[in-house]
Amino acid sequence: MPLLNWKRSSVTRQTGAAAEDVALAHLQAAGMALVTRNYRTPGRGGGEIDLVMRAPDGTLLFVEVRARSGAAQGGAAATVGHVKQRRLVHAAQHYLMQHATPPPCRFDVVAIDGDRIEWLRGAFDAG
Repeated sequence: MPLLNWKRSSVTRQTGAAAEDVALAHLQAAGMALVTRNYRTPGRGGGEIDLVMRAPDGTLLFVEVRARSGAAQGGAAATVGHVKQRRLVHAAQHYLMQHATPPPCRFDVVAIDGDRIEWLRGAFDAG
């Protein structure tokens, strides 16, 4: 990998990790409990779930965190398209194989646009 791409990739990872920290603190302040962070499915083409959280009522939240410097061109939430949703659903299905009886679940997005945080509950469904 060329040095410039490596640096850009490293900065992107740092920015993503910082956004996840902000989202995690926001969700915990709202009463959600962290189950796991950065859950990855095995193999190529798999998916990653940024945060798996549990709501006080037992619902399992699969949370995608997106950050942009501003809300231009639809903002951070608009970047969770159909392909990303499909990968998240696949990763969630893989994660749920660990449970004999899967709990109620939903897919949330935490969109960070500059200093603005928006928590989109039930942003999309598995169908």
